[in-house]
Amino acid sequence: MDDLTTLAREFVSIPSHGDETAAGDYLEEWLRRETDADVTRDGAGNVLARKGSGDRVALVGHHDVVPPDDAQVEDGEYVVEERDGRLHGRGTADMKGSLAAAAVGFRDADPAGELVFASFVGEEDGGVGARYAIENGFAPDYAVVGEGSTGYSAAGVTDVAVAHKGRRGSTIVARGAAAHASEPEAGANAVYRATDAVSLVRDVEPPSVEVAGEALAGSVVVTGIEGGTAMNVVPERCEVTVDERTVPGERTPLERVEGIEGVEWTVDQDLPPMACTDEAFVEAVLDAADAAQSGSPEAVAKPHATDAGWLSAAGTECVVCGAAEPGEAHTADESVSIEVLERCYGIYRRAAESWPRP
Repeated sequence: MDDLTTLAREFVSIPSHGDETAAGDYLEEWLRRETDADVTRDGAGNVLARKGSGDRVALVGHHDVVPPDDAQVEDGEYVVEERDGRLHGRGTADMKGSLAAAAVGFRDADPAGELVFASFVGEEDGGVGARYAIENGFAPDYAVVGEGSTGYSAAGVTDVAVAHKGRRGSTIVARGAAAHASEPEAGANAVYRATDAVSLVRDVEPPSVEVAGEALAGSVVVTGIEGGTAMNVVPERCEVTVDERTVPGERTPLERVEGIEGVEWTVDQDLPPMACTDEAFVEAVLDAADAAQSGSPEAVAKPHATDAGWLSAAGTECVVCGAAEPGEAHTADESVSIEVLERCYGIYRRAAESWPRP
């Protein structure tokens, strides 16, 4: 599909780290030109389009990206190259490529219900755009989020992710009292209190749930520790950072560290996990994925958070299906298969035309 490849190339070339305005402008103008849909731009900069009527099914993505590698920028634009059947450039995999496939699928679909196209800003900054949209009434019944799901069950197969982990980042601060190191009993060592907290974190058992016939296990790991001001001073403050991967329905009880004297625990970021509970919707998207490729797609779980978590927490039944493969996003040689982009176009269009079922 030449128009899909052209859209993906042009869309990817527009810088959208830090400021997504130009990419949003391009996408909004494309939708107004290519479709008869109701196209809007909300206060956060999200691009939204609607057509049809009935239960709402959304094709969802984001047009912000992480900062590019130096080699991915030239003359103020992102470098986009086509080599060996793949598009190379910042955002090709995460996730302007799949977003272009969703836009063309939205244009071409004769939807079974109301079909919504949504491209959010600020996904890489904790779901800024998704949260704004939800707070202002964005509430589809179902959503296909175009983050990567290719290569999970088998190489080259585009699967359907029915769950993913969330991420909770937190900080443990231990406070004590400073003293000269020659008289340690005169103070209270904050590092000792912090290491007591670290021991508790290391010994706690993260929760695990079963999704799609597989165990989806949470994790928790201490990622940094800093304390003390001088070699001969008992430290009065010590800070520990913790990365936790969360699963649907349960959290690691990190609040227990506050039972240690002088210790406080603060949540800095909490990206929610996602799990789809509507088996019929999952089957419909799996059928669409099966019809679009020779491989046999499976229901899988993803290890990291997406905007599907925010939508799921707000009541939308979500799956994740997209062209990116594990290890492609955020790399200096980020790329996506053009063949798989065309496949995703077929999946998105079929899903929109077959769901909701009569």
